[in-house]
Amino acid sequence: MTEKEKMLRGEYYNSRDTELLAMYHNARRLLKEYNNLDSDQGEERERILSDLFGKKGSGVWVEIPFFCDYGTNIHIGENTFVNTNCMFLDNNRITIGKNGLIAPYVQIYTASHPLKASERIVEKDGGSAYLTSSKPVVIGDNVWIGGNAIICPGVTIGDNVTIGSGSVVVKDLPDNVLAMGNPCKVVRNI
Repeated sequence: MTEKEKMLRGEYYNSRDTELLAMYHNARRLLKEYNNLDSDQGEERERILSDLFGKKGSGVWVEIPFFCDYGTNIHIGENTFVNTNCMFLDNNRITIGKNGLIAPYVQIYTASHPLKASERIVEKDGGSAYLTSSKPVVIGDNVWIGGNAIICPGVTIGDNVTIGSGSVVVKDLPDNVLAMGNPCKVVRNI
């Protein structure tokens, strides 16, 4: 099994694997191009996002700067808007439905590490390495995520959800709710 396969299965993997590093460097090249484009260069923006993402629906708009690890594990549905300074750590699949609104500085994480340092840090080739695993994140249709929110690994957010600014989402959220806080909790049905 390759390190990429381990990563996508949620097993511990070597993030410095040759295949994963090639994907990482390709994403960095595309992000550098994308983040340096003028806002009126629509065709070039579309081309780069199509090359970067695993899937990009029509009408997707991503403000610059935008950051991710690999890009290929990001799948975004039609008419979704991603505002400035978002970070998607796509060590596993990030699926975002259609008509999403993702505010500035939203962070979506799929990577995780063991909590205990003695389990997290391993000696390797005379130096230290860190055990890393990942879990997918799924965000439904018509979701609005407020600024500076953090979505943690393994979370599923239902359809028609609004998440308040600054929230830290550590557990799944059902359809049709307003949720906020740290940790993020359902406030009411909408």
